[in-house]
Amino acid sequence: MASAAHTHQPRAVVVGGGIGGLTAALALQLRGWRVTVLERARELKPVGAGISLAPNAQRALDVVGLGDEIRSLAAWEGDGGLLTPRGRWLSRANPRLATERFGDSLVLLHRATLVDLLAGRLVGDVVRTASDARLTDPGDPSDPARPARVTTPEGELEAELVVGADGIRSAVRGALFPEHPGTAYSGFTTWRVLVPPLDRPFTQHETWGPGHLWGTHPFADGTIYAYAAAMTPAGGRAPDGDEKAELLRRYGSWHDPIPAILDAVRPGQVLRHDVHHIAEPLPAFHRGRVALLGDAAHAMAPTLGQGGNQAVEDAIVLAHHAAPDAPLDLAGYTGVRQPRTTMVARRAMAVSRMNMLGNRPGIALRNTAIRAVGLLGPALLLRGMDGIADWHPPQPHPYAEQVEQV
Repeated sequence: MASAAHTHQPRAVVVGGGIGGLTAALALQLRGWRVTVLERARELKPVGAGISLAPNAQRALDVVGLGDEIRSLAAWEGDGGLLTPRGRWLSRANPRLATERFGDSLVLLHRATLVDLLAGRLVGDVVRTASDARLTDPGDPSDPARPARVTTPEGELEAELVVGADGIRSAVRGALFPEHPGTAYSGFTTWRVLVPPLDRPFTQHETWGPGHLWGTHPFADGTIYAYAAAMTPAGGRAPDGDEKAELLRRYGSWHDPIPAILDAVRPGQVLRHDVHHIAEPLPAFHRGRVALLGDAAHAMAPTLGQGGNQAVEDAIVLAHHAAPDAPLDLAGYTGVRQPRTTMVARRAMAVSRMNMLGNRPGIALRNTAIRAVGLLGPALLLRGMDGIADWHPPQPHPYAEQVEQV
């Protein structure tokens, strides 16, 4: 490894053991850093059922040697598309077209699978669970005598770099930018479920109804990941906590296979979360020796499926700007990542306003436009991901060659 050539191995502390934090830990370790991951939970058990990794995230994971393993988990390549609640097609999508345009198709997998793959590549006793970390000093990269400081139940840690990957309610973000308003409610809530394979064929799809959305997608093993969203006041919950009944009330009359999926949902296994986002961009993604990534830096609506993808990108770019034998370049990290993630977040909110329309005249105009674009060619519908899915990680990757040696 590169670290063997250095008399001093710099230390990085990653606060948060989610997808972004573990990707950063792996990338930094391969870069030559001594890494410690502090995870508040008692185990690396991610919240959320599934994650869709777009070509941009797959290329980012190539840098740490995981891209091809992720691609091998792709589900079947059947056609899918966009439907109305009654089952009428608005547009059809062929994964082959996405591959031709962006180099890869989407890979849907369980978040826990990705966490296990990332954690399994880390060398040594890196992850500390049940460790509630608190940033006490961001440090000063211009002063070698002033490292960043993080307090944990086990004591204080000093580090040349701290990565705030502690999610949407990031305490690290609050410590760096106490005047920032934080997150805002996006106007809708989401539900997510996993059910066993159905005994009937179905087409992966997303369905848009008035103020509502539903998506059905398979994992490679046939397990079905389904998600739903609805415009609703913040803080709502189903009567008696029965979220399955709430889903049946809202989506039970929609087209097949939605009713069959809801029938297969076991009570108590529905995840419901209000969607919050950072509406006002942070002044920077760093301060001192501390860098923010993922939801801590740019929480966004899930309507483009890019939240986790952007966190993976962040991690790879951060490691690129953190050469252990050169000055820490967190300003360069902010300069690269902030414009891009702001663009993606704004586009995600624009899409959410379109697919969650509630007024019928607007829905009719939207659906007519989608059908018209589809008639001109399915590839036109992929243009919405131009500038996002076609991203490539920074070059060169001096640490990519180390992957096979670890």
